[in-house]
Amino acid sequence: MVQAGRPAVTPDGPVNPPIVLSSTLHAGGEHGYMRDWNATLDAFEQALGALDGGKCTVFSSGMAAANAVFDLFPQGSAVVASQFSYTGVTVRLKELHELGRIQLRLVDITDDVAVEKAISGDGEPASWVWIETPTNPMMEICDIEATATVARHFGAYLAVDSTFMTPIRQRPLELGAHIVMHSATKGIAGHSDLLMGALVTNDSALAAKIIDRRVLLGAVPSAFDSYLALRGLRTLAVRIDKAESNAQIIAERLANHPKVSAVYYPGLGGHKNADVAKRQTDGPGFMLSFIVDGDAEDAERVCQAIKLVTYATSLGGVETLMERRRRWPSENVAVPENLIRMSVGIENPNDIWADLDQALNSTGSVNPQTQPKIGY
Repeated sequence: MVQAGRPAVTPDGPVNPPIVLSSTLHAGGEHGYMRDWNATLDAFEQALGALDGGKCTVFSSGMAAANAVFDLFPQGSAVVASQFSYTGVTVRLKELHELGRIQLRLVDITDDVAVEKAISGDGEPASWVWIETPTNPMMEICDIEATATVARHFGAYLAVDSTFMTPIRQRPLELGAHIVMHSATKGIAGHSDLLMGALVTNDSALAAKIIDRRVLLGAVPSAFDSYLALRGLRTLAVRIDKAESNAQIIAERLANHPKVSAVYYPGLGGHKNADVAKRQTDGPGFMLSFIVDGDAEDAERVCQAIKLVTYATSLGGVETLMERRRRWPSENVAVPENLIRMSVGIENPNDIWADLDQALNSTGSVNPQTQPKIGY
């Protein structure tokens, strides 16, 4: 991770790969244009691919990467997906279903029997399975290895969105998945200053199809963003270690707070499928969700009362972020109105907790918010 993707060692040569700001390439090579290859993108792809154990292709956003996979779904085929997923993914999959492109089967991914039934389809097996684990924002845990075994048995491809965990904590390809997807915007880059997605596979035929999707759909990240993402990747391990340590502390304190009725975090013993999480990951991660005792207004009051923590969407940056997910109009209606998702950062955990505690005990007024768009 620290050394991957660096230039060859030469006397007085650079330690870091340079930012190559050229979309045009001289004729005579195997690539020909930046949509297919760029030296700075390649350096980041080499490093991330090494972490995940496969061939990496980067895209201009997480949604661009997800849509590249969706473009591989055969016309009219069945696709199994998590009942709780990132809002943009859910909206897009439902669009494809309504257009007749796919037959969408949503499933509780914590239930192995239900997952197998959805994949097998009573004689009409799925062509693809798309899961998040942990899910956004309910923090559900799917048994990747068990799901991969079933998917392969029925001839389906398994793609795993591992954004919440990053390859430092979870490597789905090692557990039998065909593709791992990351919104590299989040924990991988880690500084809330770029948009990027990535797909990694150890299947050479799929890798070729993925790069073709980037070339034909045109969702290519910039060289500058790729440089920043690689720089962020260098510190991924130490950032995740600190953020995860903080998250464990915050989750335990939230679980004992009188204004909190539930906490969803794989590091807590009572979390459903915590044993699965422990088996397939190297730690519980930096993401958690909790339910404020009360209603949507009470949860909104907590979000508006924070001072150190940032009230914002997104996740995985060095700063702690939180938001009430149902403020987004397209969020799954099964997500409780009073649920707050938190991305724990690397600040002093006592500072995070002091701010969160005072916000939970706040009795201030709630200011009206501008209606957001689809959801992020």
